[in-house]
Amino acid sequence: MTQPEELHPDDVQHHLREVQELLARQKVVEELVHRQDMPRHELVENLVHKQHESALRTKLDTLHPADIAFILESLPRDERLYVWDLVKAERDGEILLEVSDAVRESLIETMAPDELKAAAESLDADELADLAPDLPPEIIQDVFQSLDSEGREQLRAAMSYPEDSVGALMDFDMVTVREDVSLEVVLRYLRRFDELPDHTDKLFVVDREEHLKGILTLETLLISDPELEVSEVMRREPVISFTPEDEADDAAQAFERYDLVSAPVVDSEKRVIGRLTVADVVDFIREESEAEILSNAGLREEEDIFASVWSSVKNRWAWLAVNLVTAFIASRVIGAFEGSIEKLVALAALMPIVAGIGGNSGNQTITMIVRAIAMGQVEQSAMNRLLKKELGVALINGLVWGGLLGVLAWWLYGNLQLGAVMTAAMTLNLLLAASAGVLIPMLRQRLGADPALGGSVMITALTDSGGFFIFLGLATLFLL
Repeated sequence: MTQPEELHPDDVQHHLREVQELLARQKVVEELVHRQDMPRHELVENLVHKQHESALRTKLDTLHPADIAFILESLPRDERLYVWDLVKAERDGEILLEVSDAVRESLIETMAPDELKAAAESLDADELADLAPDLPPEIIQDVFQSLDSEGREQLRAAMSYPEDSVGALMDFDMVTVREDVSLEVVLRYLRRFDELPDHTDKLFVVDREEHLKGILTLETLLISDPELEVSEVMRREPVISFTPEDEADDAAQAFERYDLVSAPVVDSEKRVIGRLTVADVVDFIREESEAEILSNAGLREEEDIFASVWSSVKNRWAWLAVNLVTAFIASRVIGAFEGSIEKLVALAALMPIVAGIGGNSGNQTITMIVRAIAMGQVEQSAMNRLLKKELGVALINGLVWGGLLGVLAWWLYGNLQLGAVMTAAMTLNLLLAASAGVLIPMLRQRLGADPALGGSVMITALTDSGGFFIFLGLATLFLL
């Protein structure tokens, strides 16, 4: 007999299954009790309901906010709202930050103004700035008035920066020390904290005007002689730091390149105003990755998987309309060669191969270019060089794989000329796909648009219509 698989305590799928089982058991048991004819029926129903609620609430209380967010995203809307009502009110703010934008909207819609205000007031200024776009303006105004002057200034600053900037990601919870004190004094100062800010791997050394002078790593602090002064062991400039206006993409690449855990954020006069942590960067990278995947599929925004039919339709209709137009164009291309297809039926069987391989090749090219743009590895000046390189790759692939398909077509249909047309059409369509794969994202970037948005849709449209036209056109010229 096999032993049951040991589950990790942080296995979020396991937590989801447990919650789903509790919900299913509650539904079954309560339905059975409801059908029974017994004395004090209503009292028994209430007791059973409260018992199951208590078990579910106890389970939720043990989970991390991120795990609860995952569970909420994975439940149908009615079960999601039921579970959401069982979450302790003081955890609402943390969980709202963790859930996706689409699910967050559905949760906020069910919350009373006083609940929203309490959830917002439980957050730090940088966290509140992330949540603010989804909250009613009157709630933000009430919370803003309840903050002290420092909190107001931090919130105003966090909300003033563009979404994809370092300023929008930075937090204000950090530890700074002076360079003219001993390490023993620093250690005594740190012991006064109940806990250090998350992801604190270094302290920022500043002067009396908060200008950045260097950094003191916790490792250096712990292994150095306590009698030494900070100035003797700290790492001086140049220190990797960012300004609030820096692109978040650039900061993410710096964190990856230099294995950073945290870094100071400074203003134009080198005063430390905040810090950026690896947690902020990882969240940004995940969101950007998800947005790119959605953009490639032609989706306008992240979608709640259990959203209403109408909400999903609104999110998907735009690029489906584009697909309809491109499919109609492709059908018209085929229609223009109906006579050729009637005379040589083999064309109908072979033309989807040309279009399909071209679409796959184009998607490979556009994926590489979009990734390179996102990583900051490609400038507009490199477009011609990239185009030449991808055309070379397409030419070789076209001749090799097109030649193979040409031989297969010759063997299947006993027509050498058909094989030659197949090879030529495959090569030309791969060249078209390579050109589009480079030019579409590069030109969209030059025009200030998202390079990834709808890329796969446009590539497929071009290679379908282009592939049909090239193959059927060559067949009409040389075979009929």
